[in-house]
Amino acid sequence: MRSAGPRVAVVVFPGSNDDRDAAWALGSVGAEPVPVWHEEPELPDVGAVVLPGGFSYGDYLRCGALARFSPVMAAVERFAADGGIVLGICNGFQILCEAGLLPGVLRPNASLSFVCRDVPVRVEVAEAPFTARCRVGQRLVIPVKHGEGCWFGDVEALEASGQIVLRYEENPNGSLGDVAAVRNESGNVFGLMPHPEHAVDPLLGPADGALILASVVDAARERSALPV
Repeated sequence: MRSAGPRVAVVVFPGSNDDRDAAWALGSVGAEPVPVWHEEPELPDVGAVVLPGGFSYGDYLRCGALARFSPVMAAVERFAADGGIVLGICNGFQILCEAGLLPGVLRPNASLSFVCRDVPVRVEVAEAPFTARCRVGQRLVIPVKHGEGCWFGDVEALEASGQIVLRYEENPNGSLGDVAAVRNESGNVFGLMPHPEHAVDPLLGPADGALILASVVDAARERSALPV
């Protein structure tokens, strides 16, 4: 039975391991997830696109460096240029930075070790399409699990343009300015290292990730309702 919710593409790369988790989480907040294989040259008719976490192409060269050249990424770039909503989670964030769709780069953690735990982050920007269900200053608890999550970029420039969306309250990886998530200048492309798809069911722990995913679904619903 087809969901009445907006269709959201979940791109699957070789090595993606959170695509099914992302699809389940999106479905739990009202979306109809649509898996899209990395070799597809075009995106289906969707209201938003999610690049999930994992180890695309084995993280060879650099995390996201090979996935950036997948055929589907040209379609994602066109979708973003047209104002489409694009969310990158962990490896998806790395891919978006490699593709030049988001500012900065992700480097190995300052500890040079893999980190996997719940972390508190603070909402710096509470606007559609990614944090509309949050408020500025709100504390969210969302898990991280990465070895290359140390964001490096021009903190002052992004601060001035309002592109820093989430900050770590307890920095797990050495990111400059405690940056946990950034958006592009247009505000329709967003990347974060914490995994909101693993924080949607209160039976399993914090459910703050649902606020981010539900904000994306809200925006996808509005975009899908726009006349062609």
